[in-house]
Amino acid sequence: MKKSALKWLTAAPVAVALAFSLAACGGGTDAGTPTESSNALAGSDQVSLDKYTTDDVVALDSIDKDALGLIVPGTITVGTLSDAPPNIFIDKDGKFTGFDNELLRAVAKKLDLKVEFKSTDFSALLAQVENKTFDVGSSSISTTDARRKNVGFTNGYDFGYMAVVTKTDSPIKSFADLNKDTRLGVIQGTVQDDYATNTLLLEASTVRFPDYNTAYANLKNGQIDAWVAPSQQASGQIKEGDNTHIAESIINTQNFTAYAVNSGNKALTDAINAGLDAVVADGTWGKLAKEWYPDRETPTTWSPGSKAVKLP
Repeated sequence: MKKSALKWLTAAPVAVALAFSLAACGGGTDAGTPTESSNALAGSDQVSLDKYTTDDVVALDSIDKDALGLIVPGTITVGTLSDAPPNIFIDKDGKFTGFDNELLRAVAKKLDLKVEFKSTDFSALLAQVENKTFDVGSSSISTTDARRKNVGFTNGYDFGYMAVVTKTDSPIKSFADLNKDTRLGVIQGTVQDDYATNTLLLEASTVRFPDYNTAYANLKNGQIDAWVAPSQQASGQIKEGDNTHIAESIINTQNFTAYAVNSGNKALTDAINAGLDAVVADGTWGKLAKEWYPDRETPTTWSPGSKAVKLP
């Protein structure tokens, strides 16, 4: 199975908070500077992360598998995407894979549970988790305050990122160049969708797509001028000869991604958190990160799981 190497192009220091950086970019538009309440990434800063990340986790041997409220007993039914490498996608053999999904498999193994993945659109995923169509949502989901009103989340397993993708000869060189005349593509329902509408205030010129493949295809054929996407998914789409590139990428260790769980299912959330700490402690998280992100270094200011676990 061939994996897409991640090409990180950082145009801002890793330690800079993404919410601050992106709000500054939004100030460059004709619409003016957005207010704090309109920031799509509210709740993703370090202070909010500290109040959501658990101090520790329950013991693995104390978890009652029969009390997890699973749709299918003994199996975690997972809603995920099929077209967003290197995080969540279907490989040439028809297997759901990618960093997020392989990590969840490892977590489930610690819990002695099976995993069944099913494909869906991101715009529907969180609602499907909350209405119990799926037990878990796996899709590099940024854990914003707005989303926490509608669905629950585990502890974080990765950090945040955002990129603006353009044609290589485009005059758009950074987030600051996005304005009301930019035909801007986003995936419907994502943080990038919120960012375009509520932070950049580009509702009128934003084009929403159901999946990553369609958005990228529209960028390549010139139907849109730029695509705002998670950096990893953007890197996974770009191929040699496409005449596209990441114009600017801002990486933020202070905005974590997590698995979505029904807000009322604390038992399952606790179980996944325990399994996540276990795969962090035994080195599995680090091994998978190196496998799927060969060119990325994990920042020393961030770590996955609860506050009690440390990367080996």
